Amino acid sequence: MNKRRVVVTGIGVISPIGTGREKFFKSLKEGVSGVGHITRFDTEGFDTKIAAEVKDFDPSGYFDRKECRRMDRFSQYAIAASKMAAEDSNINPESLDSSRFGVCIGSGIGGMETMEAQYDILREKGPGRVSPFMIPMMISNIAAGNISIALNAKGPSITVVTACASATNAIGEAFKIIQRGDAEIMVTGGTEASITPLSLAGFCSMKALSTRNDDPKAASRPFDKDRDGFVMGEGAGMLIIEELEHALKRGAVIYGEIAGYGATGDAYHITAPAPDADGAYRAMLMAVNDAGINACELDYINAHGTSTDLNDKLETLAIKRLLGEEAKKVAVSSTKSMTGHLLGAAGAIEAIACLMAINEGVIPPTINYTTPDEECDLDYVPNKAVNRKVDWAMSNSLGFGGHNASIILKKYQ
Repeated sequence: MNKRRVVVTGIGVISPIGTGREKFFKSLKEGVSGVGHITRFDTEGFDTKIAAEVKDFDPSGYFDRKECRRMDRFSQYAIAASKMAAEDSNINPESLDSSRFGVCIGSGIGGMETMEAQYDILREKGPGRVSPFMIPMMISNIAAGNISIALNAKGPSITVVTACASATNAIGEAFKIIQRGDAEIMVTGGTEASITPLSLAGFCSMKALSTRNDDPKAASRPFDKDRDGFVMGEGAGMLIIEELEHALKRGAVIYGEIAGYGATGDAYHITAPAPDADGAYRAMLMAVNDAGINACELDYINAHGTSTDLNDKLETLAIKRLLGEEAKKVAVSSTKSMTGHLLGAAGAIEAIACLMAINEGVIPPTINYTTPDEECDLDYVPNKAVNRKVDWAMSNSLGFGGHNASIILKKYQ
C-alpha cells in the first residue's frame, strides 16, 4: 500500500533573528546573530549574562491585554506562530472538518516564567495570592490546548516533551498521524520561553552555557575548536502540514514534503550523549530509511550543533557513520550559531531553515567558525551562506535524557 504523502503548506516563526518567515529567512541568509546581553532581568552574579532573546514580537497584535495576562510567554509565541502559519497556508478553520484537524506541539520546559513569578508571590504574600491561572498558564501541554481552541482543531491534540528533541519529535509524530490516516491537516512545531533567572542559573550550574559575555554575537560557535557552551534562545516555529490530496484540492502553496522520521533513545546518561553516537546515528538512519532514500542523496543537514564539546564532535561522528566516505561532500550547518538554542522549539525553526534551503536554493551558514577542530571535520558551511540546489534535507535534534530525532524534508515534485 502506498504511503499517504504529507506536505508543508504554512510557516509561522518567532525567533531571535526575526518574527515572520521572510525576516527569519533574510537573517539566516545574511548570517545575522540574535545573541546579546540579557535585558529581561538583572544578571548580576550569573556566570553567563547573554542569550538570544526575541526582540520584535508584539503580543498586542494577537491578543487583548486580558488574554496576555493569562498566558505565559511560551503560549503567546505558540499561538501567534500558529496563526501566522494558518494565514500563510490560507486555511479557513471554519471551512475545515475540525475533527480531522489536529495539533502536535513540542516544548521542553513550558511556562517557566509563570512558575517563577508565582513562586515569588507565594513566598512574599502567601498561598492565597497565587493566581488561579497559574496551573493552566505553566503546564507544558497548554500551548497545544490553546492552539486547538484558537484554530478550532478538534482532531488529535498532543504535546511532546523530549527536551531539545521536542519539536522534531512533534513534527515527526504529526507526520505519522497524517500518514496513518488519523487526520488530514495538523499544526505542528515547538515553542519555548525559558530565558528566566532560574533556568539560566540551572544551566550555568551545569557549566553548559557559553560565558563569552564580552562578545555575545560570537558566543555560539558550533563545531569551532574554541566553543565553550551553548547560548539560550527562545521563540516558536509552527508548520501547517497536510495530506497531499487535501492540499491540492484547496490549491495550497506547497513549501516541501516531509518524507521520513526517526526517533531513538541512547539509554546511556541523563545529559551526555552516548560516546559512540549510536542513538543519533540510528535516528538518522531510521529517517533515511523511512524516506526510502540512500543517505548519500542528502544535500543538506541542519545539525543539532549546540556549540558544546560533546554534542558537536559526537554528532559529527554520527553523520560520518551514516554517510561514510560521502560525509565530507554534504553541507552541514548549525543555525544555532545565529538563533542560539531554542531548546524544545529548536527543531521547529531548524526544519523551517531546511525548507528555506529547499525553496530558495540557499544553505544557511554556521557563523563564528574560525578555528577548525580536528574532531569536527565536515563541511559546516563556514560563515557565509552558499547557493546550492537542495532536493533533500535532514534536520537533527538531540535532547537531554538521550532523546534523538531526525526528520527528512524534500523538494515537492
